[in-house]
Amino acid sequence: MMKRTLPIAAPTPTAFRGKWALIFLGLLIPFTIQAQNVEFSKDRFSNDKEGLKAAQREIKEGNEWYDMDPSRYELALPHYLAAQKFNGDNAQLNFKIGDCYLHSGFKPRALAYLQKAYQLNPDVDPIIHYVLGRGLHLNARWQEAIKEYKTALPTAVGKDKAGWATDIQKKIQECQYGQQMMQKPARVFIDNAGSGVNSPYPEYGPVISADESVMLFTSRRDNSTGGQKDPETGGFFEDVYQSTRLANGQWSPARNLGTPINSDGHDATVGLAPDAQRLLVYVEDNGGDLQEAELRGAEWRKPQKLGSRINSRGHESSAAYSPDGRTLYFVSDKEGGLGSRDIYKITIDGRGPAQNLGPVINTPYGEEGVFLHPDGKTMYFSSEGHNSMGGYDIFKSVYENGQWSKPENLGWPINTPDDDVFFVISASGRHGYYSSFRDDGLGSKDIYQITFLGAEKPPVLSQEDQLLASRAQPVKETLLAAAVPIATAQVTILKGTVTDEATKQPLEATIDVVDNVLNQIIASFRANGQSGRYLVSLPSGVNYGIVVKQDGYLFHSENFDLPTGAAYAEVVKDIALKKLDLGVKVVLNNIFFDFDKATLRPESTAELERLQKLLIETPALRLEISGHTDNVGKADYNQDLSQRRAKAVVDYLTQHDIPASRLTFTGYGDTQPVAPNTTKPGRQLNRRTEFKVIGK
Repeated sequence: MMKRTLPIAAPTPTAFRGKWALIFLGLLIPFTIQAQNVEFSKDRFSNDKEGLKAAQREIKEGNEWYDMDPSRYELALPHYLAAQKFNGDNAQLNFKIGDCYLHSGFKPRALAYLQKAYQLNPDVDPIIHYVLGRGLHLNARWQEAIKEYKTALPTAVGKDKAGWATDIQKKIQECQYGQQMMQKPARVFIDNAGSGVNSPYPEYGPVISADESVMLFTSRRDNSTGGQKDPETGGFFEDVYQSTRLANGQWSPARNLGTPINSDGHDATVGLAPDAQRLLVYVEDNGGDLQEAELRGAEWRKPQKLGSRINSRGHESSAAYSPDGRTLYFVSDKEGGLGSRDIYKITIDGRGPAQNLGPVINTPYGEEGVFLHPDGKTMYFSSEGHNSMGGYDIFKSVYENGQWSKPENLGWPINTPDDDVFFVISASGRHGYYSSFRDDGLGSKDIYQITFLGAEKPPVLSQEDQLLASRAQPVKETLLAAAVPIATAQVTILKGTVTDEATKQPLEATIDVVDNVLNQIIASFRANGQSGRYLVSLPSGVNYGIVVKQDGYLFHSENFDLPTGAAYAEVVKDIALKKLDLGVKVVLNNIFFDFDKATLRPESTAELERLQKLLIETPALRLEISGHTDNVGKADYNQDLSQRRAKAVVDYLTQHDIPASRLTFTGYGDTQPVAPNTTKPGRQLNRRTEFKVIGK
């Protein structure tokens, strides 16, 4: 007797392996021929013997794929459909077509064939009510699906009756969740990402830079690097492609990244750093491992294995960086997990094993498609557990007060009764991306853009441009873009280009992100060597010092004091580094004083230490430290305050082993403005401490 596996979600090459399935023995039993059922027999088609023979050949070839262990549904389906064109009234054929669709990307199409099979012969197969329930479930016909599932409950055969009952009860619960969520749909637009990204071939696994300027994704196109087809699926091997967002909001025609990212085998996108300079890829090695590649200039370096602390003998299918790039969240089916696949966390440069995120996140079922928002605390992932409405649904959880919040289902229509996985979202929270089979697709699975509309109220518009922080009282919040109510992301994206001030050529500078309160470098990034572009994600709740440095140049600093709860902002700051020449001036944006005083605040320590280091490393360097104010208040008072502040900086340096002979100080008050004093931003720019090179 033949074994049959209950329909489950079709596994993709980069995920869902080892998914549990119920096995039922002895289910292929003869059925009673009904009057309306039409067999493929000579007496039925005596007038078209050649057509009958052709249809029988198609069925035979389809059965060869269908009866394999495991079944090859995607290869059986075209043969069955060809036979069905000749005779559409055969119950067994309609049942098998429906079963094949249940294991395809177009699962909702199964219902019509299963219903017809049942109409032609109610006893076509012992699990007909179960698969009818699946077909109705996948078409969001919740109540009808529940009825069929309940009818299927007593039909279990063999030893796994308990597993059968558990599976059906879960699916009934999923239908109940679906009913609830469908009554309160999320306010979103879901649009095809367009022909620049999508093709007649499958596209999936989108990953984006934090500002949505770059998208990388996986596709099985006929221009794959190896040009070969996977013998297991019949489709082309996976490759990684890239598209960039154009000025009109559309995506450019995607290009294959080629070698060394892509190989002759499967290569798939997994995760992308917020600045799009590091890429995580999945390769079919050791059962399925993660590798990391770095972009240097315009070329991707060869992917490197992430090591045994992350990769195991099992299957690692998904991963995401933290905003500082030091922590990795990844999905694995390694031993010791809570379910079939769990989400883990690990410090990349640390020691010790990966940490399972625990039962708040992980369930006895599968978790997949982990993504960490650039705010550093909001995680999106897919799960078959929690309150899924069917298959994998996308959930959101926030890390607060030392623990993850209860996962929240993103709701209908983002989630559907089918698998919804590999979701990513922009730093603004405005757009999300994932792949789906939909009627408006360009051929197969396509990538879609989700636009979150939020509550029905006007957007809150920004009132001022607060690019630079006040030297005396740093800016507490930055709001440059119109705030969409749903976009509650608490993160600032700082981006721009780094160039040589004289030549205007791009520089591959290092960008250090400093916690001014802790006086610690919390992240380091590198500007792209070819374009000079950089992007830094700054989660709210920290007083940041941003330091840009390159060998042979004076450092450049910026300050962003972002209190907890500061709303999303995107700041563009182009930085021109200056070489160490006589007369060059550099503003020290991370030196702070108590209000209306010359007392250095502790947050100034990191900047002062950088200045001290510069003087130590350049023994002949002589500097003038100068203080400046805006024009608010009396000129004499401003000059005296600026003089005392400049002296405070010199005093710090001389107390830390810098000879006084190498330093002078001057207070210029409001006599050297760099911006008009008629605006708040202008006055902020004028309140500054800077140094000038007077000897080298």
